[in-house]
Amino acid sequence: MDKNYDLAIAYRIYPKISKVPPIYPEDKYKLSELCLASLVKSVENLKVKWFVIFDDCPDSYFEMFRKYLPEDAEYISTNVRSNGATFGMQMDILLKQKYSDYIYFAEDDYFYINGNFEKMLSVIKLDDIDFLSPYDHLDLYTSTFHNEKYEIRYLSDSHWRSCASTTMTFLTTKSTLAKTKSVFSTYIRKNYDSSLWMALTGYNVHNPIRFIKLLKSHKETLKIFAKSWIYTPLQVLFGKKYNLFTPIPSFALHLDNKCMSPGIDWNNEFEKGKLWLIK
Repeated sequence: MDKNYDLAIAYRIYPKISKVPPIYPEDKYKLSELCLASLVKSVENLKVKWFVIFDDCPDSYFEMFRKYLPEDAEYISTNVRSNGATFGMQMDILLKQKYSDYIYFAEDDYFYINGNFEKMLSVIKLDDIDFLSPYDHLDLYTSTFHNEKYEIRYLSDSHWRSCASTTMTFLTTKSTLAKTKSVFSTYIRKNYDSSLWMALTGYNVHNPIRFIKLLKSHKETLKIFAKSWIYTPLQVLFGKKYNLFTPIPSFALHLDNKCMSPGIDWNNEFEKGKLWLIK
C-alpha cells in the first residue's frame, strides 16, 4: 500500500436535492457533476486517495465519478438514505485507511474555487490547527449566534477566522479525528452538526448569560444547546477545546441560495467551473 498520498477524501453523494441551490436547482446530476469537477480541479496538484459513497444512486452517477477520478478510487454503494449513516461510513473509512494522515470529509453540494486546496493542506499541517472548513459561512456575519469574539490568522497567504461551527465538510487529521470520534459519532444518532461542533470548539456552551440573550434573538438556540449537552455532556464539561477555522474570502460554497458566501461573484465562478466539465 502506497502511504505517500497527500490526502484521503471520503466523498458521499445522494441523488436528490435537499436545499435550493443557486445553480441547477432542479437537476441534481448536473449540480453533482459541477461540484465534483470543481473539487477534482482544486486538488489536481495533489496525490489524492478517493473513497466515494453512493447512497441510493443510479448507475449514471457511478459512470460520472469514474470519468473524473483516478483508477485507484474506491467505491461503496449503499441505500441507507441517511446523512448520519453515510457520515459514519466516511468516518470509519478515513480512520481505517493508511494512505494519508490528512483526511477530508466531502459532501456533494459544495462548489470549489480553483487553487486553494493546497493552502488548506499547508495550514492543517500546523501543530495547533485542528479543523478547517473551506466555507466562509454567511451566518458568521448575519447571525447573533456567531456574534462572539473570534481570532483572525494570516496563514499560507490567506486570512482565517476561528468559528463555532460548520457543516460536515471539513479537513482534519486522522489523529484528531480519532480523539474526537465519540463526538462526531453523535451525528449518526441525529445530533445537529452545529451542536457537536459547539461542543468541540467550546463556543457558547459555558456562558449562561449569553445563552439567555441568544434565546431572545435566535430561535434555534435552545435546540442547539440542548442537543450539545444531551449528546456530548462529557465533551462539554471536561473535553479539550478544539479550534475550527474558515477562510476569508471563501474557498468553497455550500450550494444553498440562502447562504451565499460574501465577497465573491459566484455566478462568474460557476461559469469558470463549467470549463472543467469533461465532455
